[in-house]
This record gives sequence, structure tokens and C-alpha cells, in this order.
Amino acid sequence: MSGSAPEAVSSAPPAPRSRGLTVAAGLLAAAVVAVLGNVVVAVLAHAAGASGDFAPLHLSAYAPLTVFGVVLGAIGWAVVRRVAKNPAGLLLWLVPVLVVVSFAPDLSLLGGGTPGSGPLAVAALMVMHVVVAVVAVAAYRRVLPLPVR
Repeated sequence: MSGSAPEAVSSAPPAPRSRGLTVAAGLLAAAVVAVLGNVVVAVLAHAAGASGDFAPLHLSAYAPLTVFGVVLGAIGWAVVRRVAKNPAGLLLWLVPVLVVVSFAPDLSLLGGGTPGSGPLAVAALMVMHVVVAVVAVAAYRRVLPLPVR
């Protein structure tokens, strides 16, 4: 009798290729969402008075760096989850520290010769770092879950 018994559901872990595609799709989605979040930050910064001369607030400048940050963060996340005895504990302090450290290049633009690098523009860049971190960590937790130890 067809259809009378439920089909068996496999409890086997996903195949490595399927897992790789899941991770790649998750990172792609994170990159897209992070870029869109940064578009919102840039638009709001310009609406609030940030100079249009400030090149780092142009999509062509921050979009590639956003994607790079998502990918670099994923590599770091994967290394920590593989080698750390307590990856969740390590990432709990490591992620915020790295985000704060990432503010250094932005802060160095204050008082420099970069056109339009006022406090509002630099603050927007710093907010962009936070946007990328929040979106990326949410994606990593989903596609690169931490082991339960």
C-alpha cells in the first residue's frame, strides 16, 4: 500500500558537500544582510550630515570590506571552535574585543587629511563594524554551531 506508512527519515549527519553548501549559503546570506545593514547606516549618516566626500561611506568602499569581514570572521570562528577547549567562553570575550580593536583604523581618520572624516562619518564606520559583527555571529551560530562540551 503506497502512502500508508510514513517514509523513513534519515538521522545521519548531512554529507560533507551538503554541509559545505549550507555554510557557504549562510555566509553569503550574512554578507548580503550585513551589506544591506551598512547601506542603511551610510544613508542615515549622510542624512544626518556626514559628508558625501567621505569615501569610506560609499558602497564601493564598504561592501567589499563587509564581505571580507564576514569571511575572515568565519575563518576565525571555525578555528576557535576547532581548537579551543571552551570555544563559547573564548568567543564570548574575543568577538567584542576584536570589534573594539577594529575601531582603531576608523578612529585614526579623525584629525587626518581624509576629506569629510568628521566625527559623524567616523562614528558611522564604527557602527558598521558592529552591524557586521552582529549579523555574522548570528550566521556563524547557525551554520558553524559551537560544540557542546
